[in-house]
This record gives sequence, structure tokens and C-alpha cells, in this order.
Amino acid sequence: MASNNDPTVIPMIDRHHCDLAETNTSDLKTLTGEAVLSFHNISYRETVQHGFLRWKKTLIEMLSNINGIMKPGLNAIMGPQDGSRSLFLDVLAARRDPCGLSGDILINGKPRPANFKCTSGYVPQNDVVLGTVTVRENLEFSAALRLPMTITRDEKRRRIDEVLELLHLDKEEQKSKPRSKELKKKTRIAMELVTEHPILFLDDPTTGLDLKTTTDIISVLRRVSKKGRTIIFSIDQPQYSIFSVFDSLTLVASGKLMFHGPAQDALGYFQSAGYKYENHDNPADFFLDIINGGFSNILGTKEDGHDVDKYEELCKRQHQVTGELAKMYTQSTLYRETRTKLDQLLREQKLERVSAVETTCITPLWHQLWWITRRSFKNFKGFPWVTVIQAVITVILATAVGITFRVLKNDCIEVQMRAGLLYLLTVFQCITSVSAGELFVIDRVLFLHEHTSGYYSVSSYFFGKLLAELIPRRLLPSTIFTLITYFFTGIKTSLKCVFAMICTVMMLAYSASSLPLSIGAGENAVAVPTLLVTIYFVFMLFFSGLSLYSGSFLPKLSWIQYFNIPHYGFKALLHNEFLGQNFCPEHNTEVSRCPNYVICTGEEFLMIQGIDLSSWGFWENHLALVCIMIILLTITYVQLLQVKILEVLRSWGRNFLQLFK
Repeated sequence: MASNNDPTVIPMIDRHHCDLAETNTSDLKTLTGEAVLSFHNISYRETVQHGFLRWKKTLIEMLSNINGIMKPGLNAIMGPQDGSRSLFLDVLAARRDPCGLSGDILINGKPRPANFKCTSGYVPQNDVVLGTVTVRENLEFSAALRLPMTITRDEKRRRIDEVLELLHLDKEEQKSKPRSKELKKKTRIAMELVTEHPILFLDDPTTGLDLKTTTDIISVLRRVSKKGRTIIFSIDQPQYSIFSVFDSLTLVASGKLMFHGPAQDALGYFQSAGYKYENHDNPADFFLDIINGGFSNILGTKEDGHDVDKYEELCKRQHQVTGELAKMYTQSTLYRETRTKLDQLLREQKLERVSAVETTCITPLWHQLWWITRRSFKNFKGFPWVTVIQAVITVILATAVGITFRVLKNDCIEVQMRAGLLYLLTVFQCITSVSAGELFVIDRVLFLHEHTSGYYSVSSYFFGKLLAELIPRRLLPSTIFTLITYFFTGIKTSLKCVFAMICTVMMLAYSASSLPLSIGAGENAVAVPTLLVTIYFVFMLFFSGLSLYSGSFLPKLSWIQYFNIPHYGFKALLHNEFLGQNFCPEHNTEVSRCPNYVICTGEEFLMIQGIDLSSWGFWENHLALVCIMIILLTITYVQLLQVKILEVLRSWGRNFLQLFK
């Protein structure tokens, strides 16, 4: 427990009090100037599923009748680790589903703008930041997409330099990648500070950090708040040196409000209620001890000597304590003064409810696409050894395959050998495409946070990731494997045929990659989509192999070819390679010396396989691959859109229900 003699002390500052600022919140595109956030009768309910098949649903009240005002300054939210403080912060920041919310949240006496999530800063607890680019590059990305295009590059660079200096990040740290927890936290905070939004929310910004970093962060937030910005954050048991600079304190537990008001008045409030405070105690620990039932004698919750389960008794006592404390606060003078101010705000104008579900971006689509593509390329370059190892393995494998087919070359089985090689190329494209499913899964949390905060639209993120990451990862190994195999095996080498083969291989690779993307985009884990895609390709390649030796699909299984991605690529490769080929020149091969019947022309082999000899027989496969790719990528895009779509549908539903009230 920290004491008053804590060696690291942040000096007290003159409190910055202000009247309601004249911020224009009617403009949904902007939110500038000082901002006063008030919340009126806030309650929040969630539906919890339980039971054997989770078919039972129970509506639980997570927050109950919470009122208060938060002005420019440091506004701390404290409470036990029951999830109430983070939930309350997220509700104020419009980061929770508004379906369960009742009550009013106002900015300067007006409803929150619909795009409030984009016009306020938010720092999540899990340090969502890209660790493959430098600290400065992360800030440049935030400034480029969240500041208007009218702001010059020099002005953006000046803001970035000021924020980096404010957080005491030297040139070496600016050029390093945020890998440590401390550097990740500072980078995430810096990305929000560079936008200069009037309200900044932080979810437990000091959890898991050392004392020095904690002190630095609170000191930075204090300096920012002195400039008129409203800082609202949840925090768990801060040291006295940290607690002493809070302007406002909100204590919540079990979804109820225990205290809300100036932080300096909290100690006197509880002392006046009969709680004894020792001088060596840390006020933050003192408050939490009260909430957790450590002062149960005040509320008459002493154990009566019965032999009861300790855990149940503790929960019962804490529930009783929080109930008594919440009731005590609603009967206090402090609460009545707060209610008077809140009622005055509500009387100033007629409120129109606005559902804070809209995500807006202040930069055009092309600008977002450029910066997302640029960052994605840097992210791709952030794993140089992975790329090098992948290239080396591909070269070794292609060389081994090429030499093997070169050694086994025989005029009598030339057709089967070439068809087998093309089948192997098809297998390679499908197997290497399985890993593409992780493209939108690995950065899922980062995408949800940045899109919600107004960095970019779903479409710019989708196309940027495809252009910068999927194409290089598919283009490099496929091209290397195909060209090396061509060189060693000596198959059709005309420029037109080589170009057609590479084009076919690319189409097959991208179509095959779109399948794991369509399955993995809506998942939080890679394992299940990877397993499903692997099973699909194993079965489809098995049936394609059967068609190679049986001449065509078995009649009863012919319908499978319409859903078989490898089949279309394999047919196109066969058409490109065998059309116009003659494997039995009179001066080179005597058919009689071959033990079995030999196919001499490529057209004969294609007819046996049931492949159309016209140009359409080649291009129909490409058309099928393009259609499959478009359909699967559309499914992928819709899955990325589902968060926004669900929010819009909920908003429409609430507006529809309002018509009948």
C-alpha cells in the first residue's frame, strides 16, 4: 500500500474550472473546443445466454441509474475489478451496443453526435497498435487519416513532433518498433493525442506498467487536460502521487454509483459517513476497501457466527455494502447539487435522441487506400526472414521437382509426365493458398478499433490489404515455382504460352486464396477456417486426379466439377500446354517399341479429357475462376462489413420503435 511519503510525487496544480463551452455539436462532422460531458439516468442492460444449449436468455442490468458531469480535466473512474468501471467508460465513449442503453449522454448540453466515436479519442486496454512499423510511422498513419486534408504536411509533422516530445520519446525510440508493453501504451496514447480531439477516453491506461511509465503517462494527461481537454479514464488503485492530481472521481461497483464529484472531496465525504481514515493509508486503497466490504461494521454486516461458506458470505456482504453505499450517495448533498446542474442542462432545450452508431471518415477513399497500402507494404517488409525463407524453400522445391521430371523424361510416357507436372503445379497453388485465411484474422482487433475510430472505411481497408499483402505473397512463390519448373522440364517455351501459363497460375492462386479469406474474415481464430479449407482442397484435388486418369469426371460425380476450384485451373493448364503438340515425330520415335498405345498429339489427349479444343475451352476456365473469386471476395467484404451493417440495422430498428412510443 502506497503512503503519503511516496518518493515519486507529481505536484498539485491549480484546478481548471470552466463553464459550459460553446462547442457546436450539431455539426456531425466536427467536435472542437472544450467539451463538458454529462450523463443522465444512465442504465445499461445486457442479454446473457445460459443453459445446456445456451437457449435460455436473461436480461441483466449492468449499470443502474448513474448521473454526473465531467468537465475539462482529469476525470478518473475507479472501482473493484468487476467490470463496472470499464463498462461505464465504454458506454460514455459510445463503444457498446446502444440497444441496451437508456438515459441521456450530452456534450455541452446537446446529444452526442452520431459519429461521436470518430470525433473523440479512445485508448483501449489491450494496446491495439501495429508492432511491425516504427512509433513515428504509427503516428504518421493516425495523423494522415484522422486529420483533415486541409492541414499541411508541415503542420502534421509539427503535431507529431510535439506529441513525441510530450511523451519523452527520443529519436531512438521513435525509430524503434513498439514491442514492449510500455512503448505500445505510449504509442497508442500518442496516436490519439495527435488528433487533438476535445474528449479522450482511456481504459485502464496504467495497468501492467512500471511506476515510472505510469507517472509519465499521468503527467502527460495532466498537461493535456490543462489545455482544456476532457480526459476520462478508468484506473485501478493508483498511488497517492497519481491520485492527488485527479480533478474528478467517480466510484462505481456492481453497476451502481458510490461517489461522483471533486476528487479532493471524496475523503471528507466518506469520513463524514463514519469511516475512519488513517494518515498512512492511500486514499485510493481506502475507497476500494470500503466498497469491497472492509468496513462492514459501519453498515452492520458483521458475521453472526454461523458456519457459512466464506465465498458466498463475502459476495453477500459486498452486495449489501454496494447497495448501502449507493443509497447513501443518493441521499447526500453532493448528489443533490449534481442533480440540480443536470436538470438545468436538460431544461435548456428539447432533446432529440441520436444513436451513436455512425462511422465517418474525414479523408477521401483514394487517400485512405494509399496509406493503408503503404502501411501494409511496410508490414510485409517487417518480416524479411519469413519472405526469404519462403523464397528459398520455393526455389529448392521447384528445382527438385524440375530435375525429377527431367530425369524421368521418356517419349513413351511424355503425355502422362507433362500432365502430372501440371497437376503438381495445381496442387502447389492450392496448398500455398491455405495460409491466406489469416490475412484479415491477425489484424482483426486493430481493424475494428481503427475503423470504429474513423481511420478508414471498410472498402479502403479491404482493397488496401489485398493489393499490398495478398498479391505479393501469392505472386512471389507462384512465379518462382512456375518459372524454375519451366526451365528444368523444357515444356512449351513460346512467349505466348509462358505468359498464358503464368496468367493461369495467378488466377488459380488468387481464386484459391479467396476461399480461406471468405471463411476466415468472420472468425476470431485461424485454426477452424484453415482446417475446413484444407479438407476442401484435399477432396477437390483427389477428384481432379481421378479425372486425369479416367479421362473425365465419373458420371455420378460430374456435378463436383462446378464447385472445384483446382479443376478449372488444371483444365486451363492442360489446354495451354497440349494444344498443337506432337509427341511422335517420325524421325525420333518408333511407336512400335513402346509397350502400350501412345498418345501422339496433344489434341488427342485433350479430347480424351473432354476439353474443348477451341479458344473458349481455355478462357471459360478463366471466366469461372474470375466469377468464383469475385463471389468469394464479396463474401469476405460482407463479413468485414457485418459490424457496421448490424449497427445500422439496430439503429433503424430503434428509430422504427420510436414511432410507436
